[in-house]
Amino acid sequence: MMTDRSGAAEDAGEQLALVPVPVARRRAPSRAPVAERPTATAAPVATVVVDTPLAHLDRPFEYLVPAELDDEARPGARVRVRFAGRDHDGFLLARHDVAEHTGRLAPLRRVVSPEPVLTPSVAAAAREVADHYGGSLADVLRLAVPPRHARAERGVSPGPAEDGRVDPADADPTARDRGTLGGAWAAYPAGPALLRRLAAGESPSAAWLALPAQPHGRGWATALAEVVAATWRSGRSAVVVVPDHRDVARLVPEVEALVGEGECVQLTADLGPEARYRAFLTVLRGHARVVVGTRSAAWAPVRDAGLFACWDDGDDLHHEPRAPYPHVREVLRVRARTEGAGLLVGGLGRSVELQSWVERGELPDVSAARGTVRAVAPAVVVAGEGHQQDRDAAARSARIPSVAWRALREGLEHGPVLVQVPRQGYVVSLSCQECRAPVRCSRCEGPVGIGGGGRTPACRWCGTPARAGQACRSCGSSRLRSAGLGEQRTAEELGRAFPSVRVISSGGQHVVARVDDAPALVVATPGAEPWAPSGYHAVALLDAWRLLDRATIDAGVEALRRWTAAAGLVRPTGAGGASAARVVLCGAPPHAGVPAVEALVRWDPVGLATRELADRTALGLPPARRHAAVRGPARAVDEVVEALGAAGHVVLGRPLADERDEAQVLVREGDAGDGDPPGSLAAGVRAVRASRSARKADEVVRAVLDPGDGLL
Repeated sequence: MMTDRSGAAEDAGEQLALVPVPVARRRAPSRAPVAERPTATAAPVATVVVDTPLAHLDRPFEYLVPAELDDEARPGARVRVRFAGRDHDGFLLARHDVAEHTGRLAPLRRVVSPEPVLTPSVAAAAREVADHYGGSLADVLRLAVPPRHARAERGVSPGPAEDGRVDPADADPTARDRGTLGGAWAAYPAGPALLRRLAAGESPSAAWLALPAQPHGRGWATALAEVVAATWRSGRSAVVVVPDHRDVARLVPEVEALVGEGECVQLTADLGPEARYRAFLTVLRGHARVVVGTRSAAWAPVRDAGLFACWDDGDDLHHEPRAPYPHVREVLRVRARTEGAGLLVGGLGRSVELQSWVERGELPDVSAARGTVRAVAPAVVVAGEGHQQDRDAAARSARIPSVAWRALREGLEHGPVLVQVPRQGYVVSLSCQECRAPVRCSRCEGPVGIGGGGRTPACRWCGTPARAGQACRSCGSSRLRSAGLGEQRTAEELGRAFPSVRVISSGGQHVVARVDDAPALVVATPGAEPWAPSGYHAVALLDAWRLLDRATIDAGVEALRRWTAAAGLVRPTGAGGASAARVVLCGAPPHAGVPAVEALVRWDPVGLATRELADRTALGLPPARRHAAVRGPARAVDEVVEALGAAGHVVLGRPLADERDEAQVLVREGDAGDGDPPGSLAAGVRAVRASRSARKADEVVRAVLDPGDGLL
């Protein structure tokens, strides 16, 4: 995997010699020199990746294996080594007979655990992901391998022998009778072929556009469970990554119904250290072949991988907030390529990045025919469109127009209804009653809002209370009005309008996973919508302008993704007992002028992603050209972007040289960049990080490639 190995005692630039200074150079030695430790007779040289934050030391180092550690010093094991005068953790990558370094080598201090927690396939993928994002291998390994927990290590029995793999159908006599695969894929022309190939031991890849409003047994969770079961029945492993724990809780029962309880392991962020490490070891030692989890599950060390799947890749929860900030979609693509496995990326929407893979021919498109989509997609009504203004003059300007009220009232006669609000909280922001200028904090210039009913207005950034009677900076008026309402205030207002109906609020720290079929008004923020097993009887999407006006490059695509996620929860078409469920979009201009609104009405996420990709390709924007967001003190940022500009990349703006405040500058990859070659933006970011690390620069500068919402 790695050919650039350096001796641990090498003295290069800023590095310190790792071998103690010979006794002859010391003045008045206080004790006799310690005898040399005998080394292992077979493969005495260990290649170790040291856990260090120094970017210029992002390469493996060589150490000697003492004879007493010969049996425990296995590839993939955690070790303790002496590095730059201190003890550091590390992973033993491999052992060799001859060292590449010509000088003296320091010995391994000890083996923390002989458990080979870093598999060769994960190590290879981690190196590739680090290079792709301009980061270091040590940073990626912190994300890939959880911290050791000794009690969990003792509590998991040793794994089966490598050659003792048992056919899943033979291991459980009921495995063949757990259900016929393919019911959830019958609506997709390429679905049955995908299942057949996976069951036959092949590794197909696909970009899947899931159908909305599906009945029980045909939804996205069942479809994912079926592809997992097909892979499992071929004797291989599968990894599925979903945005949050509520999706895990919905998917795991579907998977276990097809493969059995003992074959599925959950890996989520809310597991404690012991439970997470126990689940990790259960997969590592071969006790389970299916992993379902959130972001960290993308690195699960499965044996004989057959499928890596990601649901709703556009969700920002898939973007790792720690360096080097990789995205689950890219991690799974790298793992599928390095391990020869299949890749399935699906969702109700289509991200621009995924569409670029489809148009480059990397992933075939698996979707239903347009006639099928039109038959099952919910009916979407845009408030203020057509003749609505003749009946309701405020249909276009009211926050909840009469068409939405009617849809909610009619839906409540049969079951739960959903109201999506873009922001959480009570009154998100205030503005002047006279001139509509936003009210800003006198201390930090942050937005002023109200955190709860009857509370004093205060800054939402620093918490400073607003002064009573504070005059508007633009017109001098002291009268205020609400400029944006959150889900708490919305739930309060709807509760007054429907006094006899149960109101459920979901968002922020209080997220409801599921609601029953009894009538209820469910007010939720995007991503926090509870699952209704029988579907919602009406959905109102409020304040559409807030999502469309977000200052990000993905505003339109992200707005459509959030709308389809909520609208896709409606009751399936043809379900008996009630009229057809309706989706009402409020607060948007007529759909003919807004591509995202038009795509929602037609239920065409692929069309919007295709149009967006064409525009970005013409303008040189992501994903056609990679960008990096460089953030930090202005002078340090200026230094970094100057180095990147000298390497042939395009700097989009530059902070003032004498500015000391935080700054952000975007850098676009130059014409030489293609993939991750030496001239790519990722290589340039990595070189700048190494240079600053080698000269011990004081300022902390973050360089985030493919920054997503950071791309303003």
